[in-house]
Amino acid sequence: MTKSGDHKEAGALPAREGPAREGPAQEALARKGLAATLFADFARGLRALPGDAARLFRRKPKAAAANSPFSETVKYPKEPGEGRAWRDLWGSFLGAAASLAFLGSIAGLWLAFIVMAPRVPGGADMWNVNRQSAIIVLDRNGEEIAARGARYGEQVEPDELPGYFVAAILSTEDRRFYDHSGVDLRGTLRAAMANAKSGSVVQGGSTITQQLAKNLFLSAAQTYDRKIREAQLALWLEGHYTKNQILSLYINRIYLGAGTYGVESAAQTYFAKSARDVTLAEAAMLAGLPKAPSTYAPTQNPKGAERRASEVLDNLLETGAITPFDAREARQNPARVINQNTDSDLGYFFDYAAARAKAIAGDVAGDIVVTTTIDQKLQRDAEAAVTAALTVDNRLKGADQAALIAYDADGALRAMVGGRSYKESQFNRAVQAKRQPGSAFKPFVYAAAMEAGLTPNSRFIDQPVEYDGWAPTNYTDGYIGPVRLTEAMAKSINTVAVQVSERIGPSKVAETAMRFGVPDVSSFRAIALGAVDLTLEDLTGAYLPFARSGLKPEPYAISKIETLNGGVVFEHKAASPERVMTKRAAKNMNHLLYQVMHSGTGRRASLGRRHAAGKTGTTNDWRDAWFVGYTPQITAGVWVGNDDYRPMDKITGGTIPAEIWKSFMISAHQGLSLASIDGAYPAVSYASEPTLLNFYTDVSSGFDRVRRDGNERRVRRRRR
Repeated sequence: MTKSGDHKEAGALPAREGPAREGPAQEALARKGLAATLFADFARGLRALPGDAARLFRRKPKAAAANSPFSETVKYPKEPGEGRAWRDLWGSFLGAAASLAFLGSIAGLWLAFIVMAPRVPGGADMWNVNRQSAIIVLDRNGEEIAARGARYGEQVEPDELPGYFVAAILSTEDRRFYDHSGVDLRGTLRAAMANAKSGSVVQGGSTITQQLAKNLFLSAAQTYDRKIREAQLALWLEGHYTKNQILSLYINRIYLGAGTYGVESAAQTYFAKSARDVTLAEAAMLAGLPKAPSTYAPTQNPKGAERRASEVLDNLLETGAITPFDAREARQNPARVINQNTDSDLGYFFDYAAARAKAIAGDVAGDIVVTTTIDQKLQRDAEAAVTAALTVDNRLKGADQAALIAYDADGALRAMVGGRSYKESQFNRAVQAKRQPGSAFKPFVYAAAMEAGLTPNSRFIDQPVEYDGWAPTNYTDGYIGPVRLTEAMAKSINTVAVQVSERIGPSKVAETAMRFGVPDVSSFRAIALGAVDLTLEDLTGAYLPFARSGLKPEPYAISKIETLNGGVVFEHKAASPERVMTKRAAKNMNHLLYQVMHSGTGRRASLGRRHAAGKTGTTNDWRDAWFVGYTPQITAGVWVGNDDYRPMDKITGGTIPAEIWKSFMISAHQGLSLASIDGAYPAVSYASEPTLLNFYTDVSSGFDRVRRDGNERRVRRRRR
């Protein structure tokens, strides 16, 4: 069987473990060269691949029927060693591929390490690198009242702290701190197992060095990418700093809640003492904060902080750092956080002052100290006045929010209340809410009129008016006829204010308002009735020239900005106030505004013997109610309304706002002498003239009778 013999000879491979067989077919293959041999081997391997795959995956190839005449084993009997060359080649190929893959993965990991490794700036100061700045706010007397941003305390070294404090940190955060080189493989493995079990990142397994690296250079994102970078930086830190230096950096840069960074800042904030003097219970509470500082901050979660401190005490017991007696004493006498006056609504002013300071100081490196003009006594008076007025009954009437702002005669801001509760809403209604002031804008109309030559005794007629289809009406029904401007101001008569504006021109009114400090006032007819959007801050500041007899001091809230080392960044320079109104016009305006509180819509705000002047304001549907007034010492403004513009139940500027203003001003003037206002005296109105005429007629008749009686007596004496 030539065919069978030819197949047999052609299919034989050179033996790899012994000498080659002799035969013409093998000699021919050898002469064709190695390439032909490999090709033939590859072809046979392809035919054998299904069987190899089946064996690889433990599957038996389909066997041919034993009695079939076409069976491969029958037609072509398999020789010993047949297909061995292909399998050897395939194995070599797979081995080479595995080796290359291994080398490639090693190179890839090394490349990833190089590429992903964060770059630490050369010569970087680890004490200040990426350090967030803070704004420390002081009141007018230099007393610290709050801080905004990150607060770093005085630098302390580990050997300055009580031994149990350092032990509490190490036993809780990194018990093998002095044994590892920045990355604790045991801790990492434990965290990896916990994360794999939960299917998410639930544990960090970070050492103190890794935590320091994260705080100095990275974000708090729980990602594997960040963990790799964290480990790289930890190794870098360990290679450049000693263990004690790393621990010192850690205790001075770690975030411990409530805006505090470092153990000294946290101890001062929570316990009003140095970290050098904390008790075991206090040390345990502080050492438990790094795990979740915002969650366990004792100012926000005192019970959670105590539970966490108890866990730290357990850690100290496990490591033998304290005795059971020490732990029992600490649990029986837990740490007590000092009262931080969280009931105060100074938060409105803090936000305002911080924003102003940043705008003034710009990009100043490091912490800054801002000395403000706020007076804490007046601030408490303002908060008390607003709180007392927003009773349940008044809130049922729709008066849900109120704001107050007050300046002294020099324009220094002394008190600010931005709403009913800063904790409930941080929106500052004193400086952020733009509303229409209504009749509280009329003083600028009358000030323009006084400068144009009118006087408080100028006469107008309260009657229906119409200008190009616009027919404004009064707050009350009906008209009272002839009135002087004193009476029109006192009773807040709309038709007269519109007539005055039309006589001098709306553009003159707009120019006067802006000269006094109201921003961006357009000229149009409705300006006479206060159809202008402005804030309480804008309106109250614009009343300062009335209190200063026509002089305009610039309102301000910041006296000085300094760096922590005493460098002066900004200092307020008191400039001579600009005169924006003549003395005569100022006296006339005082006379007009005095009538409002003496006999007009602002009678509820009267301060009795103390001279005061001001103006009420109410918008359509009682959506906004205002009262702004002044004495020679203080100018204050009050707004009452709702954030969603809901109408109130007939709340006018002469009701709740006037009551808040009066309450605040009485308290604010305690200890201040009585000061007079030029022009503050009662005016004569048209309504009083008939009575006065009758009075003077009676007086004149009496004089006539006396004169006649005297003459008659003299005549009788002569006759005698």
